[in-house]
Amino acid sequence: MKKMGKKKKKRKQKQDNTNSIFAILVAALSNSNNNYSEFIIKKCLNRLRLSLLSQSQPTLPIPILSLLPVLLNSKCSGGIAGLSAEIVGAASLLSLETNEQIAADAEVVRGLVSLLRNSEKRVLVAAANAVLDLSTTSVGRQKLLESSALEALLLIFLQVHRSSTLVSLCAGENGNEASLCIACEEDEFLVLLLDAAIVLINSCDIEQLLRIPRKLYESLFVFLKELWIKVRDQLLSGNIMRSNREKHFCSSKITVNSLAESIFRLSLNADQLTTISKGRIERSIFSLNEGSFENFIVNYWEVSPFLVRRSTDSLIEGNDIFTSFVQGLSSQESVCSFLSCIFQHHISCLPIASDELDILSFLNDMRHKLGCPLVYEQDIRVLKTDKISKKEVHFFPRISDSFDVKDPYLIYANDISKCEEAYKEGYTIALRGMEFRFECLANIADGLASLFGQPSVGANMYLTPPNSQGLASHYDDHCVFVCQLFGTKQWKIFAQPSVQLPRLYNPCDIVNGVEAESSMAECRQFLLREGDILYIPRGFSHEACTEDDGRTGLAEFSLHLTLGVEVERPFEWEGFAHVALCCWNQAQKIHHHASIESFSGILNLMSVNLLHLLIGLFGHSDPTFRKACLVGAVSRPSDTKDWFYLNQKTIFNELIGKISADSNFLELLSSMEVAIRENIDPFQQMRWLQLLDWNRETLEGHDRNLPFTEAEIMFPLYAEHKDIAETAFMQVKSKFCSEVSFEDVIERYKMLLGKYKETRKQYMNGMLSLHCN
Repeated sequence: MKKMGKKKKKRKQKQDNTNSIFAILVAALSNSNNNYSEFIIKKCLNRLRLSLLSQSQPTLPIPILSLLPVLLNSKCSGGIAGLSAEIVGAASLLSLETNEQIAADAEVVRGLVSLLRNSEKRVLVAAANAVLDLSTTSVGRQKLLESSALEALLLIFLQVHRSSTLVSLCAGENGNEASLCIACEEDEFLVLLLDAAIVLINSCDIEQLLRIPRKLYESLFVFLKELWIKVRDQLLSGNIMRSNREKHFCSSKITVNSLAESIFRLSLNADQLTTISKGRIERSIFSLNEGSFENFIVNYWEVSPFLVRRSTDSLIEGNDIFTSFVQGLSSQESVCSFLSCIFQHHISCLPIASDELDILSFLNDMRHKLGCPLVYEQDIRVLKTDKISKKEVHFFPRISDSFDVKDPYLIYANDISKCEEAYKEGYTIALRGMEFRFECLANIADGLASLFGQPSVGANMYLTPPNSQGLASHYDDHCVFVCQLFGTKQWKIFAQPSVQLPRLYNPCDIVNGVEAESSMAECRQFLLREGDILYIPRGFSHEACTEDDGRTGLAEFSLHLTLGVEVERPFEWEGFAHVALCCWNQAQKIHHHASIESFSGILNLMSVNLLHLLIGLFGHSDPTFRKACLVGAVSRPSDTKDWFYLNQKTIFNELIGKISADSNFLELLSSMEVAIRENIDPFQQMRWLQLLDWNRETLEGHDRNLPFTEAEIMFPLYAEHKDIAETAFMQVKSKFCSEVSFEDVIERYKMLLGKYKETRKQYMNGMLSLHCN
């Protein structure tokens, strides 16, 4: 009881002290025109600040909080405003609750931001520190952004910064989280401003980034990229200090990852890519022959390999799409300098999920890995195929061979010499994500993706020494254009074991076993020389090696680039059919206003969902539904007599005919029943249809998050009246097949494609900025 009494007494004393300070402050503020009142105010604020710093004051009392707007905007000497800012900062660190309490007071936040425009340095320092302290919570960061704190920080930062900045890395808990130590002619104030600005930049959404004034954005972006080049080169060289006590250096809260994230975010809306015309892409890849692209689409695309013979001079012609990249590599005199040219400044290109359409969500998940060195097997492979076992052998440790996949092998600058050693021993050096490292290749990849109406094209590079084979025989889940840049390479392409094309990221669903083995006996051979381009459809097994070129009697080294057209599921013809069904069904809703609660509404909803399942089954069994839909191809004439338009419309009509002829209602009903019984969502592979976003609806349902739940609830009633349900299904299917219009689907389909392309473009912008020289 005695102890309890002492605690209550202590709390009462603190409350009395707080009440006394509040009363004295109110009295002094009411008569603040004399020096004595100013002295009293400062004394009270100092006492309060010390109690907060020592944490003897557990929270900032509401009465004191109510005075902060007046104190922050004090017209007396800067001492009062500065002390008030220090109190805001100290209180912000007391607890999450206190931080959010302060952030919720708009007048306090506005008063704090206004101090960033103060002319007294002490006040500026106090205000910047308080901003940094308030930024420790997401609520605090958002309230500061809403009050234009970022613009104020950037303005004063660019005014203060006058000289070149030196930077050094100081080791954190691990190399990827190394923090920055910055040296400059100014003092720690510049580092403080930069710390606070980067914290807020990394909390911005797309709209907030767009609201940064253009001049401030451009000046900061240039500064951060210059800083990043120094940081990145030190990181890749492994030049990291053990402590931050080096002379003339100010310790920063910025990490390598947070700096990389800021540059990535600021580049999201940049227009970095140079558009390559459709005609130039076609001429460079499909030669100059009239109708060659039409011939390729009709006879070879996703059907058969196709070789384009081009002269060696084509690579150095000014109008060729590969000229810029090849000329940059041609200046290298040795394999060592060649490898240095390819690897220098390269960091990891983190994998982004195929269905990721929110770049900020990706950044939130990957922010602690952004800006790290190349990751072996993810970004680079150094391997060869053993001539006897025909199995791949790796030079560096693989992620799959490691017991701890969280600790992958990182490639630093000193590994370039190891790669040179590996090359001499017959190893191929394969580098992924070239389109994120070189702007000229980004332009090519973007142009090729647009040519085929797909969201993205990947670019990989392979350097193979003479008399060697890199990858073992394999097939890809994407279509490949092999572009021979230097040397020669012998290719073997085997007969396709199945007419069914493999899907992106799911290549194991094509036929294997005896049929695959028999196909390996049948192969076509192609010798690629400089300038040649070889097309390999997805699903065709292939292998390549550097052997005698048949002219000199000597084997040459080879450098080739592969451009992979990645056909994602929504952009196969199955995807187009799903979009067509959504478009048609939406038109029915607009015209008929059927109630989902009525029996007829349930019949219609379930029939449409079963029709989606039918289209999905066609995607598993029918090769045409798996083929890439090219409706989104760029710059095609609107003339309905154009061959390309007619080709795509013919395919669509063929698919609708197959849907119309199918009568497996009982099979669809059974598959739905099994899915519900086993709690398997049959619509999982169609979640992307939510992106069509008609009045925030989903798969023909009224709740965009619960299509499977709706089917589960309605199915018993639907299945109970099987005959009526079958009649309704056949009527819905017949009506859809007879009424759906190819032209009506195109606009909505291109809108979906645009969403995918936008995210891919944002990712490419970010990675290109981090690979700047």
